[in-house]
Amino acid sequence: MSRTARIERQTSESKVLVEVDLDGTGRHDISTGVGFYDHMLTAFARHALVDLTVQTEGDTHIDAHHTVEDTAIVLGQALRQALGDKKGVRRFGDATVPLDEALVQAVVDVSGRPYCVHTGEPEGQQYVQLGGTAGSGPAYLGSLTRHVFETIAFHAHLALHVRVLAGREPHHIVETQFKAFARAFRDAIALDPRETGVPSTKGSL
Repeated sequence: MSRTARIERQTSESKVLVEVDLDGTGRHDISTGVGFYDHMLTAFARHALVDLTVQTEGDTHIDAHHTVEDTAIVLGQALRQALGDKKGVRRFGDATVPLDEALVQAVVDVSGRPYCVHTGEPEGQQYVQLGGTAGSGPAYLGSLTRHVFETIAFHAHLALHVRVLAGREPHHIVETQFKAFARAFRDAIALDPRETGVPSTKGSL
């Protein structure tokens, strides 16, 4: 059973190509023009054990918003397509992940009913600018994190809950969310041997 997808989307604001293999090893080739976002999507691929290619050309001369949003749209669509009928998957995934002082819980249900609940970020996180140094493209605004998860959940047809339980350093707060989501998603899409008769290795390190 091949759980792969390739989706292209072009608008007046961006051109996006996403390829995914849900049964990969975390290989990644990611270039969005927003350096910090590349870092987060790399973390997702590595911790979800999803092979991921993302090539985005967006209007980064304006800011990062359209590029980040449109990439999340196509990523969500690709995840949904790759999941197919979802027969034999565990369906639910739950992960609590630390990164130094930051701690995040993410819970995923691939039932097909899109919903996102995102809570717990400290006040002011939404205004933080991450990255944006010379050569890394525009800054990633903290408010984009919730928007990314809402967008992926909607287009991938996931129920996703992300709770920031602790955190002080803005970079850690965002990165831990992506890693927790990746680990929960990895668990949810793993094949359940009770349903398939095939032992799953998706949950291994």
